[in-house]
Amino acid sequence: MTLDMIFATICACQDELTERPEEMAVQRESQNGVAVRRSSVVDDVYNGIYERLMSLAIAPGARIPIDLIARDLNVSQTPVREALSRLEREGLVHKAHLIGYSAAPQLSRKQFEDLFNFRLLIEPEGARLATLNMTPAALDHIENIAADMADGGTPVDRTSRYSRFARIDSDFHDEIMRIAGNEIIRATLFNQHVHLHLFRLMFHSRVTQEALQEHEKLLAAFRAGDATAAQTAMREHIQCSRDRLMAAFE
Repeated sequence: MTLDMIFATICACQDELTERPEEMAVQRESQNGVAVRRSSVVDDVYNGIYERLMSLAIAPGARIPIDLIARDLNVSQTPVREALSRLEREGLVHKAHLIGYSAAPQLSRKQFEDLFNFRLLIEPEGARLATLNMTPAALDHIENIAADMADGGTPVDRTSRYSRFARIDSDFHDEIMRIAGNEIIRATLFNQHVHLHLFRLMFHSRVTQEALQEHEKLLAAFRAGDATAAQTAMREHIQCSRDRLMAAFE
């Protein structure tokens, strides 16, 4: 056996000894024939960090020490790194060389205004196109997303409720753009992660309740096949959302 092979074996043993309880349990259950995916650990870590980011428990711009998060969630550092990598792709965290991860900075007022001006230019048209392209299956799917947003499983607390709403709201708007059929518009909106950043501006139930009412007007237009009404409903929804969230800058 070469020195390199010996060193690799020692490192592997050390990794096994430093595993956290939940990962060892996953391995034991897998060995016993129970289908347990390690990714579920990453999902739990992801959700935990995501909720902290959305509720501002992790402040915008704050560093996110991997070791502290791992200790707090009682996991090893590996699933924390994987979760942070996912959050980086969503624009909620940034990674800097030699510094590590930090929460994305909060939107400035100029960025906020630019985003809403951009949304007003393209999302009402997207809603109009979605109405023209709407099929019974597509309508059923978007109705299910809306119902999940309003009446889904009971969250653990107010923080998880708000975070969950933000995620589904993003899916709702993305699905409308998908039905609209313009992938350039859809990709541009999605890559900006508009809804996730906007929800970080104001952690308040009013944001969710009023948005639900506005979504219902949009759904009514889709059901009626009224493209003009859908365009108007989307424009009004975006304008109302802008007015609600503007309070964060006052």
